[in-house]
Amino acid sequence: MLFWILVAVLTAVVGAILLSPLLRGAKVADDGRAGEAAVYRDQLRELDRDLAGGLISQEEAGYARAEIGRRLLAVSGAGPSAAKVPARGHYLSQAFIIVLLPIVCLCLYLVKGNPGLPSQPLQARLEHPGNDLAISIVKVEQHLAQQPDDGKGWEVLAPIYLKTGRIGDAELAYRNVIRLLGPNAERLGNLGEVLIMKADGIVTAEARSSLQQSLALDADNPRALFYLALALEQDGKAEQAKTAFEALAKQSPPDAPWMAAVNDHIVKNGGAADTATADSANANAPGNPTSEQVAAADAMNSGDRQQMIRGMVEGLDAKLKDDPRNFEGWMRLIRSYAVLKDKDRAVDALKRSLKTFPADGGEGKQLLALAKELGLPTEVTQQ
Repeated sequence: MLFWILVAVLTAVVGAILLSPLLRGAKVADDGRAGEAAVYRDQLRELDRDLAGGLISQEEAGYARAEIGRRLLAVSGAGPSAAKVPARGHYLSQAFIIVLLPIVCLCLYLVKGNPGLPSQPLQARLEHPGNDLAISIVKVEQHLAQQPDDGKGWEVLAPIYLKTGRIGDAELAYRNVIRLLGPNAERLGNLGEVLIMKADGIVTAEARSSLQQSLALDADNPRALFYLALALEQDGKAEQAKTAFEALAKQSPPDAPWMAAVNDHIVKNGGAADTATADSANANAPGNPTSEQVAAADAMNSGDRQQMIRGMVEGLDAKLKDDPRNFEGWMRLIRSYAVLKDKDRAVDALKRSLKTFPADGGEGKQLLALAKELGLPTEVTQQ
C-alpha cells in the first residue's frame, strides 16, 4: 500500500511541475494587461493637468482623451469594439497531464513492471549477479579487497579486466597472479601481451623480458615466438624478424589461426609466404583470389586493378556474414580494409569478428593485436 501512496504523490508532484508553466503563462498575460491599463490611466491624469495648466487647448485635450480612452477600453476588454477573447488555457495539454499521463504511465508499469517484487539492495545483487558483468566484477573486487592474497581470484579477474578494456587493471591482476601463484608460460605470456597492448602494440623491453621467460618454460609457445619476432621487426632487424617468423611458420600447423598474420609479416620483411600454408588459407578463407584472378589483375591498369581488389574484399565480407567462424577470413578482411585506407569498415569488421571470437579468447587476442598493429581503435570495439 505504501508503494502506491508514493506513486500517487510522485504523480501529483510531476503533474504540478508540468502544469506550472501553463498556469504561469495565463497569469503573466493578465498581469501585463493590468500594467497597460495603469499606464493609460496615468496618461489621462497627466492630460488633465496639462489642460488645467493651459499647456494644450480644449480641442487637443478632447482628441487625446478619446484616443487614450479607446486604448484603455481595448486593454480592459470592454467597449463595443472589443471582442471577448477566450482564455489561453491550453486545455488539451492540461487535460493530458491531469488525466491521460497518469493512466498511460500506470498501464505501462502494470505491463512492464512488477509491483510485488521486493527491493534488492546492492549486497543482494552482489550475491546473485546473474549475467550482470559489472556486478560480477564488483563482487570479485570486494572479495579481493578482503583477501588480497587469493591468487585464483586475481586469475579470474585479470581476463575480465582485459575484456572490458581496463588494461592497467589487467596488468596489475596478472602481476598479482604471478606473484601469488608463481610463473608459468601461460601467465608470463599473458603479462607480456597486456604490456604490449598497454604500449599500443609496441613490444617494450619489459614485455620482451616476460615473453622470453615464457619461452624458456615452453620453447614451442607460438604467442611468445610471434611477439619476439615482432619485436625484431619493430627494431628494424628485418632479416632476423623474417627468419623468426619463418621458423614459427615451419613449426605451426598449416591451419593454425595465427598463420595468416605470420605470413603477412614474412612478406613484410622481404620473404615469401609458404605456398602450402597459403593454399590452406585459400581453402579456409573465402574470398581469396584464385591464380586466374591474380593473372588477370597483373594485366589490368592501376584503376581497374584497385576496383577488382575492392570487389574481392567486399565479396569476402559478404561471405563472412554466412560463415562468421572463419577466423582467417576475418584477419584477412580487417587487414584488407586497412590497406585500402577504409578505416571505418576495418573497425566495423573488427567489431563483428569479436562477436564470434571474444577478446579474452586466443583468436580474439590475435584480432586485437592485429588491430593495434594497423592502428585501429581497439577500445571502441570492446564497449
